[in-house]
Amino acid sequence: MKATRIVVIILITIWVILCLIWILRLILPRQVDDIGPEIFCENGIIEKSETLWVIPLYNNRSIAENKTWCENILSLNKTLGMHGVYHTYNEFYEIQTESYIEKGMEEFKKCFGYYPIIFKSPQLSLNRKNTDVLKSMNLTIYGMFNQISHKAYHCNYEKEFSMKLWGFIHVSNKMVDII
Repeated sequence: MKATRIVVIILITIWVILCLIWILRLILPRQVDDIGPEIFCENGIIEKSETLWVIPLYNNRSIAENKTWCENILSLNKTLGMHGVYHTYNEFYEIQTESYIEKGMEEFKKCFGYYPIIFKSPQLSLNRKNTDVLKSMNLTIYGMFNQISHKAYHCNYEKEFSMKLWGFIHVSNKMVDII
């Protein structure tokens, strides 16, 4: 009897947490990851998002090289954040130096006219040392809670983005709208 009561309490708690997350995702602003001039983004994704996570040096090419793109993104009047420097796999799981991060910040500034103040690491992979370095550079770090509590879309070279979670669940941008 006691074990059944505990299971019921646990299930109700999980249900309440999931409902709260769903409500947060409905009311908090949307965002889009992987923004860059060389990266395809589905129609409407950028427009309906409040925060754009920009990759400063994707494929070793600076976003600042494309002035028209920079001006277009600025004209949207969105919150812009830095999404890694090169956006390589586990880029910030490996230890990075302040000068490495400054390289991305400089390209961001060349493009948009100001330094970024918010940062999200690619794949949300961030070690403690890099966290300390980013904080010492006065960057506010957005992590897993932000990703769970906001509808977060992704741009990609593919026509329809599909992200694999936990190795078996695929989440597309269309699915982000639903959940």
